[in-house]
Amino acid sequence: MSVSLQKGQKISLDKEAGGALTRITMGLGWDAIKTKGLFGFGSKSESVDLDASCILFDENNKPVDYVWFRQLKSKDGSILHTGDNRTGEGDGDDEQINVDLSQVPANVKSLVFTVNSFTGQNFSQVENAYCRIINAADKKEVARYDLSVQGAHTAQVMAKLYRHGGEWKMHAIGENGSGRTFEDLMPRITPHL
Repeated sequence: MSVSLQKGQKISLDKEAGGALTRITMGLGWDAIKTKGLFGFGSKSESVDLDASCILFDENNKPVDYVWFRQLKSKDGSILHTGDNRTGEGDGDDEQINVDLSQVPANVKSLVFTVNSFTGQNFSQVENAYCRIINAADKKEVARYDLSVQGAHTAQVMAKLYRHGGEWKMHAIGENGSGRTFEDLMPRITPHL
């Protein structure tokens, strides 16, 4: 059963997954903006480039690595981005970030996931935009955010995964912001570390 995320909610990923969670996927999906021409004829699609990113932080809340469209793999190999989708075409997740939690280096205390509109459209203009966390073992959705209802924002700090008492937990941040890349969101991320 998927948890529809609420801003500020904290959940145990192991409990939501029904057991120890070792591999997760952050999925991001959306559709191109469809506009109708004059008198309903000649409709066209406007490409939308949303980007999923993951920032790795150490015990001192300093970023130690980034996974995003310009760097598709963490330096240690535990986190892998499947590639940049620049249109939103196709069904299902348009971008994914796969995380092997058992391989994340011990010096990494938390992972922060963000979504940005690289092309600048705000989420209220984008059809069917969502981000979610999936248990990679059984492909079941653990948690989900509907981005299209978030209003006139171009970015969101989605969630933080962090180590606590020997397991990974998730804090649903859901803070909206503006910016084309995760770097623009750093001032909004740091208060949640």
